[in-house]
Parts: sequence; C-alpha cells; structure tokens
Amino acid sequence: MTPPAKNAARSATPAEARTPTPRGVAPAHARTRWGLEHPLVAWGAAVAMALFALAVRLVRLGEPNSFAFDETYYAKHGWSLLHHGYVRSYAEGADEAILGGDATSSWLDNPEMVVHPEVGKWMIALGEWAFGMDPTGWRVASVVAGSLMVLVMCRLAARLTGSVFLGLVAGFLLSLDGLHLVLSRLALLDIFLALFMLLGVHCVIADRQWFTARMRAAADTAVGGWGPLLLGRPWLVAAGLWFGLAAGTKWTALYPLAAFGVWLWLSNAAARRALRVPWAWAKSVVVDGIPAFVQLVGVAFVVYVLSWTGWMLNAEEYEEHLSDTQYTRFDGGEKWASAVEPDAACDGVGDAFTSFCAPKETWQTFRSLGSYHRDAWNFHTQFLNDSTHTYASKPAGWLLMNRPVGVAADLDIQPGDQGCEAAAGSTCLRQVLLLGNPILWWAGCAALVASLVLWIGRRDWRYGVAVVGVASTWLPWLRYDDRTIFLFYAIAILPFVVLALTMVIGTLLGPDRRPSRRRTWGAAVSGVFVAAVVLAFGWFWPVWTDQLITHPEWLSRMWLKSWI
Repeated sequence: MTPPAKNAARSATPAEARTPTPRGVAPAHARTRWGLEHPLVAWGAAVAMALFALAVRLVRLGEPNSFAFDETYYAKHGWSLLHHGYVRSYAEGADEAILGGDATSSWLDNPEMVVHPEVGKWMIALGEWAFGMDPTGWRVASVVAGSLMVLVMCRLAARLTGSVFLGLVAGFLLSLDGLHLVLSRLALLDIFLALFMLLGVHCVIADRQWFTARMRAAADTAVGGWGPLLLGRPWLVAAGLWFGLAAGTKWTALYPLAAFGVWLWLSNAAARRALRVPWAWAKSVVVDGIPAFVQLVGVAFVVYVLSWTGWMLNAEEYEEHLSDTQYTRFDGGEKWASAVEPDAACDGVGDAFTSFCAPKETWQTFRSLGSYHRDAWNFHTQFLNDSTHTYASKPAGWLLMNRPVGVAADLDIQPGDQGCEAAAGSTCLRQVLLLGNPILWWAGCAALVASLVLWIGRRDWRYGVAVVGVASTWLPWLRYDDRTIFLFYAIAILPFVVLALTMVIGTLLGPDRRPSRRRTWGAAVSGVFVAAVVLAFGWFWPVWTDQLITHPEWLSRMWLKSWI
C-alpha cells in the first residue's frame, strides 16, 4: 500500500502512522466500483446482517405467553408511562388480568417507586403502543433494539479496522450470542442500555478519527502555539446524546461515559504533542478537554434530565406519596423539603404544565427529582446487600459464564403431553436461559488478553477500544459482588468482547491480500472459530427460545455444574 506522507505520519500516533489496511480488504485507492468497500454495498451488507438478526429474534416471540423474570415490572411500567405519563402502582393480580386481556383495570392512583430511569421503559411502551399489551407487544422493541445493535456493531468494527468484511464478521458474531439473543426477546432494560452505549462509543471513535484527520492536515500548514482549535465537534455532541439516553436507561452507563471521555482527551492531547505543540498536555485541557466535556458530558446530562419529563410533569404525585419512604429515612434522612412547600402554581395554565410555568415551581420540581434520585441511590447501595436470589452470580466469573439466569421454565412435562417424546420414566421441559454463547465468550477472554498485549506492544489505539470498553463495563461491578446481581448485566460487556475477537481475527489474517502461509493459517483458525460459534448457537438454541426438549437433552447442554 502507498505509505503515508511524511508530514501526516509526524502528526499521527505511532500506530496510525504505520498500521496497514487490515487483511482481506483492498486499500481505499484500490476499491472496485461495486466491491464490498463501496459505501452503498457496505451499508447494504450491514443492513442485511441486521435483518438476519431481526428474523431470528422474531421466531415465536410471544412465547412464553407470560411475564418472564423482570418483565413483570418493566412491561407494566411502560404501559403506565404510555397511558398516564408516569409509573403508577398496580393492584395484586395485575399480571393475570393483563394476560387475560384486561390492561386497564389494575392501575392504582399512586405512583410506583421505581429505581431505574425511564428511557428503556419508554422504548418498551412504543412496542406496546404499536402491538398491544401482550408478550409480543412488550418484547418487540427489544427485538428492534437488538437488531439495530448488530447494525451498529458492523459499522463500528468496520470503522475501527478499515475492513467492511471484518465489520460483518463482528455483526455476525454478535447476532449469534445467547445473552444478546435472549435479551433481544425480553422486555428488560439492558438491551437498550447496550444499544445506546454502543452508539455513544461509535460516535466517540468517529470523533477521534475526525479530530486526528484535522490534526494531520494541520501538519502541512503553520501551527500556532496552541495548535488547531477544534471547538465544535458534531460527533461528540451525538455521543453525548446517546450516552444521555444510555444513562437514562441505567446509571451504569456513566462508567463507560467517563472512561471513554478520559481516553478521548488523552488521544487528543497526544495528537497535539505529535504536532510539537509546547506544553501540549496542559494546553489540551483548555482547548480540547473543556469543550469536549461540555459537548459530551454536558449534552448527556441535559438529555438525561429531559428523559425525566414525564416524572417532572407529575412531580406533585411523587411529593405526595413517595417523599417519606424507608429510603428517604435511611441513616437519619428527612422528608423531602420540596414536598412540604406550597406549589407556586400559575393562573391560567393547565395542571400538566404547572411545574414549568414559574421559576420557583420549576426549581421545586428539580429539587424533588434530586431527592427521588437520592432515595433510589439509597436503595441500590444500602438495601440490596442482604438480599439473595437463586440466579445471583459473582461478577468476577461473568466473562466465563459462571451462573446463567433462568427467566422462564415449564418443568416435568410428561411423555405424550405437548408433544413430549421422552422415554418412559423421564420428562420434557421448556426453558429460557440467559446464557452467552460459551465458545464466543471463552475465546473472547483470550482475545482480550491479546488485545491488551497488542495495545501496549504495538501502541495501536484500536485494540485499546476493546480493553477500555470491557474495563469500564465489567470492573466496576467487582465492587458490588456482595449484592444480588446477575450475569445478564454482561450484555454491556459483550460488544467489546466481540470487538476484541474481530481485531484478533484481523491480526491473524494480516494486512497482505496475497496468498501466503500466514493468510492460509489465519483464515483456517478464524474459520474454525466462527464455525464453532455457529454450531454452539444451534446447540443452545432450544434453551434460549423455550423449545420443548427431553431432560437428558437439557442436561447435555449444561456444560458446567453451575449452569444447573
């Protein structure tokens, strides 16, 4: 391939200055008119991969015909948000009434104390609005989110590697994971968290490349004492939007937001240093760090607050019913001060908009929202330490799939019932098990180690994306291993495991398209691995999708004792 210009190399990081186009893909100047690298073909292939994932995830979506695991909360929360504007409590027996076709009679007038933000529930509500309050309706938004996640993975991996082929490999691997499959078929929040977070990371990577390209261009011109001033950064604003939605789904998005924000600033400062800007690190804090913080974190904060609009428009309900709970009173806390103050209502303005008609009332609403957040924080940090659950697991073992989560099960189905063909004395069962594809995850552990070594050894920032991603989505959980937490939270880790695998596959294949021993061996090893992932996907499909199998068939899929 044509070597980069001398000045361009001087402004690039060492890895960017010398890293060739990944193996299996022609350089940009060698693209054929309608080859895989053509933008329309590349996008079409990524969309096709997402449609494949969509089709797989739609199979028997309405089964089991019940509330599976925490769907009993989030499906009802979404319906309440859609019809009442805030999450209302519900009467005992609401699940049975809803499954019986009555979605309106079980709601009470008082708000429900919920401990996760509302964006993911609004996404579930969109599906319920389109398809109704039934299992298909409350799960379809997750199907769409999971399929879009495959599309984003294809594009992100292609952006990182410069290879559309490797991008498609990444999307294909993601679509074949069990955690991703099952969470794409359940009305839980984590698939939305993972999608928004992945979109945010994609925009951060795009911003880094945008920034570096402009720094390289500046190497050919006179550079002042501060270097180029790149204050307006559209990709970073987009990242702030997506991270705001991610945090508006679950607070755990704050860890990758912080990690990738710091990583991005370090990259920006290194680019200025490569331009020989004096005091580059200190100056980068001013001209890069502060503007980036405003556009990334500031935008994320605004989006997060706006995601609570339904809550704020009904703040008086929360002030009346939830301002003096056990979470409020914990450790000597007192009732919300904002709840005992008179409302500063404005004449002539409808009740729904009263909260925003006067500065005093608006400030009171924000104070109430802050108090509510403090109570939710108390719940997460003080009220889960003594709880237990059959499927709880230690986060230290998540990458090895230490303890899956059974979200639904129909056990002891006798021979002859429901088509059960078990032998005499045995039974059949149906199960939905939140378990990742073990071949993918176990190989992913090795790929993460390789990525760390290659990041340090080659000084290639692209390997660092996977390492920073896993560190920021996994390591924080180690602080909370005394709580009731579950393996499926690792869905946020999964995209970075897939990225590590994809980068290592690219490394095995090498940059040269011509036949060689390295190419042959790299293609063989990578092909065997992908084939093993496909076979494992087919093998575990029955326990991911509520299929009827015999008990011996089920046992043959429980590879570890901790899976039983």
